[in-house]
Amino acid sequence: MDLYEYDSVADYNYTDYNYTLIFEETVFHHKSTCTNDAFCVLLLVASVIIFLLGFFGNALVIWICGFKMKKTVNTTWYLSLAISDFVFCAFLPFSITNMAMEEWIFGRFMCKFISSVMFINMFSSIFLLVIISGDRCVSVMFPVWAQNQRNIKRASIVVFLAWILAIGLSIPSMIFREVNSHLGRTICYNNYTWHQDSHKIVVASRFFAGFLIPFVVISFCYMAIILKLRTNRMAKSRKPFKVMTALVVTFFVCWLPYHIFILLELNHQNIDSNILIIGLKVGTSVAAGNSFLNPVLYVFMGNDFKQKFRSSVFSRIETAMADDGPTSTSRYFSRSNSMDTRFSTHI
Repeated sequence: MDLYEYDSVADYNYTDYNYTLIFEETVFHHKSTCTNDAFCVLLLVASVIIFLLGFFGNALVIWICGFKMKKTVNTTWYLSLAISDFVFCAFLPFSITNMAMEEWIFGRFMCKFISSVMFINMFSSIFLLVIISGDRCVSVMFPVWAQNQRNIKRASIVVFLAWILAIGLSIPSMIFREVNSHLGRTICYNNYTWHQDSHKIVVASRFFAGFLIPFVVISFCYMAIILKLRTNRMAKSRKPFKVMTALVVTFFVCWLPYHIFILLELNHQNIDSNILIIGLKVGTSVAAGNSFLNPVLYVFMGNDFKQKFRSSVFSRIETAMADDGPTSTSRYFSRSNSMDTRFSTHI
């Protein structure tokens, strides 16, 4: 069983578990075959890279947006997005271990919790992207009203509500994830046997609330922004629009394969199980990649972020390597002050 919580692939083999197999479990000892499978090794390497880049990349974004940049409505949006990705990446080692061992060793609570973290990340990311899109749309369509009404306190409240909604929609993972053993192998899987329609309800809620409806809302915001930009010359604030565009496109490209195979899984009786298993493994790995691509977009597309990164990191390196003295100290503070005096919303 791969990790990232791809839905009920395990159900195909283990839903009809028979407790009369207890004797067999004392005989069979599961041994991982991942290292002998090129496809599994490839996914394992990709997962490790995603963890390293995502964990440290988002930590860097949190540090710069949270402590080095002036707090604004925009930094509130992007800081929250980075926190969501950071939390997800922080728990990836559990999934990587599960993938390598092809067995779940962390118990029932962590089985439910790790799955919930993935979907909290999915829902919070898309909700924040909807908020960012709506915010940019309002700022372009009604600039005077936005200037008077947008503030950090209201932005923080909106972010809090988005997180609460994301947590609420992730509750099914806490309910349906279970741990079971079969032939000496312990797995963490989705047990949808409580109700005949529970699987369909969960998949539908995730697809509509976490993908389709947000896509429609964001598309509407985009069309409104594009039409407005064509009718006037608002060329000085296009950088946030480009960053937002890249974030949204990246999210949908990363999550689309996952949702496609989750929907196909509802009709698993008529689809080759090997195709579903491979598709869900690839889909969940690509979805996880979204968590490290976001900070990459900040670094390469955000002018102010790049400036703060350079001023914060390179000035610290320069100060650490230089001799202590008034010259090096004054040079450090003059550079930091010169950067702080000029700030815009270009993340």
